[in-house]
Parts: sequence; C-alpha cells; structure tokens
Amino acid sequence: MRGILYILISFIPWILYWTLCGIGSYLGIIIPLAISSILLIPQIFKRSFNIMDLVSFLYFSLASLATFAFGLSIFVDESGFLGYLTLFLMAALSIALRRPYTLQVSMRDYPEVYWKDESFTMINNIITASWAFIFALNSLIFLLLSFPLTLILSNSLIALGIFLSSILPVKLPAMRAVSEFKKYDWEVRTGGGDYDVIIIGSGIGGLTCGALLSKRGYRVLVLEQHYQVGGYCSSFRRRGFVFNSGVEDVSGLWEKGPITYLLRELGLKKDDLFVKNSRMFIFRGKAIRADSLVEFIAALYEMFPSERENIERFFYEAERAYEECYRDDVYGVPLPAELIVKVFGERKLLDYPREHPHFYDWMGKSFKEKLDEYFRDEGLKELLSALIGYVGTSPDKAPASSALTACVSYYIHGGFFPKGGAGTFAEALAEFIREHGGQVLVNRRVDKIVVRDGRAIGVIAGGNLIRAPIIVSNVNAKTTFLELVGEEHLSREFVDYIRGLKMSPSCFMVFLGVDMDLSSYPTLIKNLDGSCDIVINSNADRSLAPPGKASVTIIAPANYRDFPERGTDEYLRMKKEIAETLISEADRIIPGIREKIVVQDEATPKTFERYTSMPEGAIYAFDQSIGVKRPYFKTPIRGLYLVGASTFPGGGVEAAVISGIICANDICGWPRP
Repeated sequence: MRGILYILISFIPWILYWTLCGIGSYLGIIIPLAISSILLIPQIFKRSFNIMDLVSFLYFSLASLATFAFGLSIFVDESGFLGYLTLFLMAALSIALRRPYTLQVSMRDYPEVYWKDESFTMINNIITASWAFIFALNSLIFLLLSFPLTLILSNSLIALGIFLSSILPVKLPAMRAVSEFKKYDWEVRTGGGDYDVIIIGSGIGGLTCGALLSKRGYRVLVLEQHYQVGGYCSSFRRRGFVFNSGVEDVSGLWEKGPITYLLRELGLKKDDLFVKNSRMFIFRGKAIRADSLVEFIAALYEMFPSERENIERFFYEAERAYEECYRDDVYGVPLPAELIVKVFGERKLLDYPREHPHFYDWMGKSFKEKLDEYFRDEGLKELLSALIGYVGTSPDKAPASSALTACVSYYIHGGFFPKGGAGTFAEALAEFIREHGGQVLVNRRVDKIVVRDGRAIGVIAGGNLIRAPIIVSNVNAKTTFLELVGEEHLSREFVDYIRGLKMSPSCFMVFLGVDMDLSSYPTLIKNLDGSCDIVINSNADRSLAPPGKASVTIIAPANYRDFPERGTDEYLRMKKEIAETLISEADRIIPGIREKIVVQDEATPKTFERYTSMPEGAIYAFDQSIGVKRPYFKTPIRGLYLVGASTFPGGGVEAAVISGIICANDICGWPRP
C-alpha cells in the first residue's frame, strides 16, 4: 500500500489544480506549485527523483510564470486538457525510456532483489501504459466535453486507474504463472476402479506418493518392471558386498527437509534409515576434509585468505536463501509458482520476493553468476563447484537456485547415506504401502496406459486391464507419453515438446569389493584433480562389506552415445578399458587397492537404461540447465500424473520425494494439515 499511497500523494497537486482552477481560482496554480516543491525537496537531498513529482514541479512552475508574469489565463481555463495531456506525455515518455513512472513508486513496496525481475518491469509497463491511456482519454474529455460530464468521466477514469494499480500487481504475475498450467489442471476424480490409484514404477517419487496416499486411505497399486523396487535408489549384493545402483549422497534430511517431513508423516525414524556422510575433496594435490560447514569454511580460509570476508558473506547469504526456500512448510516442500497461486492464492505469489528475498536472488541466475558476485579467485570458484555434478550440468548452465538446493546445501547441512544400502529406503516405503492395504508388485511391466476420451482409465499389464481413475507415472516422461500413452492421444505440439527434451548426462560406475580396511578414509572422496569420485560404502555402514573388507564404488561422468551396443565385443572391450583407467586413478588415491580386489563389476549408461528403463541411462532424466522446462506433474491426459525426475523439481532423491508429496497432495485436494 505504500506505493499506492505515494501515487495518491503525488496526485494531490493535480487534484487541487483541477478543483480550484475549475472554479476560476488562481490559487489552483500557486498551491500545487508549493506542494510539488515540498514533495521534491527530500528527493533533491537523496538525488533520486520521482518523475511524476518532477514533471508536476516543472508544469506548475511554467503555469505560474505564464499566469503571473505574462498574464495568460490558458493554464487556468484549460487546466483539464493541459494537465492530463502533460501527464500523458510524461507516462508515454517514461515507457519509451524504459523507466515506466510507476516503477520508482513500486520499488517502495518490493525488495531490491525484485527490481530487475522481468515480470516486475512488465507489470509496471502495463500499469504505466494504463495510466497513459487514462490520461489521454481525460485530456480528450476536457477538450471535447463540458461540465458536469468532464468531472464525472475524468474522476471515474482516475478511480479506474487506482483500481488497476492495486489489482494488476496481484493478477498479472498469477496469470503469467498459471496461464499454461491451467490447461492441465483438471478436476481429480475418484472411485469406480479396481484401485483408487495405480502407480507405474517404484522410484522414490512413486513410492513417496503411494505411501502418503495409502496412509490417507487410498487403495494403491504399485507396478514395477524390475525384480526390486527403488529405481536408481536400489542396491545389490555380490559375495557379501553391497553396492548402490546410484544413490550415494542424500540431501533433504535437515530439520525442515522434505525427506524429514516425509519420514515424520509416515512414522519412520531417520536414524534407522540414514547415516551422515563424511567427505573429502582432493584439490590441487591437497586433501580437504569437510564433515561440517565450520570445518569446510576453516579450510577455505586457509587456502584462500584474501577471500576470507567473501567466503563468510557467501555462506551467510546461502544459508539464509536455503532456509527461505523451505520457509513455507505447510506441506513440507517448496512449490512452483503455478502451485503457489493454486494452493495459497495470488497474493502469496506477489509477496514471494518480499518474504524470500535471499532465495529470490538465486532465482533467474546461473551458479557461475552467483559465484562471480562474491569471488575473484577462480580456484575457489572451482572448489565450490565440486558438487555441481549433483545438478548434472556446468556452473554457467546450472540455475543458481538448483545449485543451492542440490549442491551448496551439502556444505550447510551435510549429506546422508542410506543404511543397509539405497534399496533399504525404497523398501521401507514399499512396506509402508503394504502395511496400509496397498500392493507393491515387482516383475510387473506396464505395457499401456489406457485412455478413453482424453482420460486415463487404467493400465494394461501382463495382458490384463487394471482400472483406476488416477494413474501416476514414475516412468520417464518420454516413455510415458510416446510409448505408454501413445501419440494419437496427444497434440502434435505436445509430442514435439516431449521429443525435443534433452536427456541429462549419465555415468560409468565400477563396483569393487576389496580385501582392505579403509576405515581411515571418509565415505565420499571428490577428486577434482581427476575424472572420478570414490564412495567407500562400508565406511557409512559396516554391514555393507564382510569384516575387514570394504565396498567401494568409483563413479565418473559418461555419455550414452559413446558406447556401442550392449554385448558386442567392442562394448565389452570399452567397458573393461574404462574400468581399468578408473581403478588406476583410484589406486593413486588409495594406494594398493588394485591388488586387493576380490569382487568387480561395472555399469555403463546402457546398463542403467536396461534396468531402469530410463532413456539413455540418464541420471536426472532431463537436462537441468537454465531454460529447460520440465513437464508439469499434471498432464494433458486427465487423471494422469507424473512424479520423479521428469517433473518439478528434477533429479535426485530429495527432488523425487518433493514430486511425490506434491502429487499426493494434489490428488487429495491440498488438505490443510
């Protein structure tokens, strides 16, 4: 309201001008000049001028000179026409100069971080254009009409302008946020099937959704093509050694984290399922232990003393931003703009920058841009980007907000390793569903999502039709739409969009069981001097290896298209060569490990594709670079939802949990806790 109040105050000279000059009083020029001068005085000291106040002062100065020095009465006789014409020119000129006159006023209402936002400028351009139109109409009204029509019509238009100035800042961002999503925001139907909800795929997103729905009384069926649940969040055993299929470091387990929220909702205990990771970075030949934020910052101070103050500022701001991201914890997760409007209303979206100023500053920028704001030393920037692989793209392409939640958060709150292997967490969710009346079936591949009249009515699995009014796909969106749904049920525009989505990178993994005691090492070793990372699984949980031995995973980025067809001699040769290279690199970090290998296995991007049905074995489903728009969790097919890495907020265990929580709440109609 401060901005609207200021607009009204800026209008006072003009209201008095039109009122007094309307009755023929020359005070209508003197008094407005005095008031506009008073309004301008503090702006002179601040050297920051409101264009409307400046134009008012200049206009009434000119009117005073013409009236009292030259004896002209035109500024009194034609006050309505000249005044509104001047204001029209002022508004039009401000738009032409890309400084809409309402912008300065709006800055009083919103934090500085919002001032350069595209939507902020867009809204002010529209509001200023509305006022320019009103001023132009009023000038014509006074030129062509006479009293009392001039009074009635001009005041009515001014009232309209004030109304638009009040309502457009609320309506326009909301309309922009939901303009596309509202096409998919169909009404949820329940009842009339073999189950209330069928979930295709048992990744963490699907299991999260299923667990919450089963707790709330829904009849849930989960169908998994593999012989075990979890997708990438699974594990396997080789001669007493347990290895994870992909998950090594899990975020979202701090006090207000989404996984903490989920476990609390389900009555599961964090300490039964997760243990905090220890980690080390190898950078420029130096080993840097970083088991806590204090320890990590101390190491950075020592390595980069000239950046000490900047390091302190960076982590202070990052902590504030991260906390703000999870501030609205009614449902335990952050929501995208379209859901903020749907769930909390239009005003909540408008207030978001004010209520989340630090986090908002990370939105719309790349991680590189954020690092450049704070640091000069390129080595420090490289070290702080050590975990950027958790986003799956480079710092210059990674959204700063994603880097904050998926990378920097590990420095702040640490990461966690699933006890018993990654599959233990997935199985705990599956068991919860079973205990609450649901079914989780493995080795049950879904062949088709059955669609009638634009609505999903069930699935075909094993040649049988299983009906449900709600289908949740934890399968990649490309597979979901192009294979399970079928292009015939989708618009050409949507099919082209899905086909055009670029998959995220994949990785190559070497699984080693070694006859060595590696307990003196941390669980995670991030080698910035080399090409791979090392995870000593058994250092997080001793049960993952026989006594005196260690379960080790070596991980390196890999491109799916670099690998020949599975099973060919060329494929096997390439697989062996890469594994040998990575083992040699690991041997330099952990001397003697090569000679102590008793179990060895490898996985390529094509291995991951085979076992998870994820196209190209992509780790995070789609590319997570700036500008890539993931599909909405509600789809063009009514009754069909997406969860998992294909939709908001992206890849990773924490992100998958967020998607599952969002989906479950939407199915339930967003009940308030």
